[in-house]
Amino acid sequence: MLPEKLTNALNDQFNNELQAAHAYTAMAAYFSKKGYHGFANFYLVQSREEHFHAMKFYHYLTAMDEKPVLQSLAEPKNHFVSAIDVLESSLAQEKDVTSNIYALVTLADELQEHATLSFLDWFIEEQMEEEKTFRDIITRVRGIEEGGEYFLKMDDEFATRKMEE
Repeated sequence: MLPEKLTNALNDQFNNELQAAHAYTAMAAYFSKKGYHGFANFYLVQSREEHFHAMKFYHYLTAMDEKPVLQSLAEPKNHFVSAIDVLESSLAQEKDVTSNIYALVTLADELQEHATLSFLDWFIEEQMEEEKTFRDIITRVRGIEEGGEYFLKMDDEFATRKMEE
């Protein structure tokens, strides 16, 4: 059993990860509607990864004899003005997740919950990778025209992306 405050925070993050998956599906829809199926695939894979992250919290909670509690999901942003708008929203979302993970680490440290600290190590590494990925893509997309030759080449590249576990 975990302290109630930590259990509640872990459940909040479980739901935050589900919310992120929900948001990435909405971002995929933007690209699908525009006919950029590679970018849509990138975001659908991203959505599945966020769901995978949520399930890590689910399984950790159950392993610690706690109950995962599902909360309502908010409607994600569904209207974007450009690919760069989607990408910048993605980076902002990942930065929020990183902040949430850091807060969980701080709380677990204060409560001397070493198992939780160990569990959260994976997420710290994952968030560093996620933020870098979006910063790199933003750098690439900022210098090109949406729908242009290089953008379409990126679309083809993203069409081959698969979920890594």
